[in-house]
Amino acid sequence: MDINFELYKVFYYVAKYLSFSAAANELYISQSAVSQAIKLLEEKLNTKLFFRSTKQVQLSESGLLLFTHVEQAFHLFKTGERSLSELYTLEQGELKIGASDTICKYYLLPYFKQFNQLYPKIKLNVTNRPSPVCVDLLKKGLVDISVVNLAPEKSYPKMTISKCKMLHDVFFASPAFSHLQGSLLTFDEVAALPILTLEKNTTTRTFLDTLFAQHNILFQPEIQLGSVDLMIELTKIGLGISFISREYIQKELADNQLFPLTLTTEIPKRELGIITYDCLPVPIAAQKFIELL
Repeated sequence: MDINFELYKVFYYVAKYLSFSAAANELYISQSAVSQAIKLLEEKLNTKLFFRSTKQVQLSESGLLLFTHVEQAFHLFKTGERSLSELYTLEQGELKIGASDTICKYYLLPYFKQFNQLYPKIKLNVTNRPSPVCVDLLKKGLVDISVVNLAPEKSYPKMTISKCKMLHDVFFASPAFSHLQGSLLTFDEVAALPILTLEKNTTTRTFLDTLFAQHNILFQPEIQLGSVDLMIELTKIGLGISFISREYIQKELADNQLFPLTLTTEIPKRELGIITYDCLPVPIAAQKFIELL
């Protein structure tokens, strides 16, 4: 099937913005030209790609399926362009990284600084999302690399993983729970305490749920949060106990603002990993950043 790439380009922007006028503005062509291009593409593919009304544009089932492929191809071209511009020099370009707020703050910050000092003309573009979302962003070509909490129970097909840091998860509390300090606690006893947790769309929460499930315990969190920093602060004022990697609360542990609970069962270690997608080239700037890590 011989279809002009420009038609797919028009389709990409209409699907991205769900707007014919926004696509026209992005492409510097008329809205009429956008409509004609979409009509021609639908005729060539023999399928309806959009449903249009006076107020909104929606992707059809066929359009949504096509967009998942066109979006990846579009970003593949963009990555190729950047790779060419960086081929002999790192005097220009962009590095797109996916990582959670927590990983950025507690692990990547010094590497961002070092990379910027080495390659000041490379623009850093960091997308902060939970680790599972960062994996999806990588598949879509929206980031060059993702630094994520590796889920022990999950496989990462067509991806290359470089493990870069070991994490040691602990339950921890403030002096408000000082009666627990030095005690050996079972998972049943921990589950009976008020527990502050991250939301369910995070790798850490999934790991915690799995731990309790392995002990046949159904626990109900006291509070669910989207921020590790807020969870730490609420734990410090005594609203409950929390579960997080020891590496992220070193200062609070050293200052005796928090203390780890001691369990009768050892909690398995986890790892941070740098992930690249085998179906997409890794730009030189991203390769240099991986070398730093």
